[in-house]
Amino acid sequence: MKTTLMKTAVSLVLMLSLLAGCQTTQAQNGAGIGTLAGATLGALTFKNKVSGAAIGAGVGMLAGYIVGNEMEKADRARLSNTLETTPSGYSTEWVNPDTRTRYEAIPEPPREYNDGRVERDVTIKARMADGSHQTVYAKAYRQPDGSWQLVQ
Repeated sequence: MKTTLMKTAVSLVLMLSLLAGCQTTQAQNGAGIGTLAGATLGALTFKNKVSGAAIGAGVGMLAGYIVGNEMEKADRARLSNTLETTPSGYSTEWVNPDTRTRYEAIPEPPREYNDGRVERDVTIKARMADGSHQTVYAKAYRQPDGSWQLVQ
């Protein structure tokens, strides 16, 4: 029994290490953290440790994904508003209240093509709560409904 639990713990640690090395979204991070937390909690509370870990991992993954996805929605809405209202070359800044990540978005002039498509380049600078920095250069396309779709 202890060997199985140890193998499960080692597998979870390896999965977390792989997840940490990948560039992921907040929804994916939430799913990964939820999976690990759910598996641990399930293994500790169920009589059958393996079944408990599996059930807990599934529930934790779903809950973590939902929470992470909601955190992303606020940032996407703010970026869409920036693309719509901020003059080219000017920056808009905001802080995600859940992650404490500070964002700065600087849109470039929009380009309109003969087929009616409109695209706009944007530079997004992020400073995470731990002090690390990331800069992303992306394109955004205007959707038929007027919203902006970010493409990295």
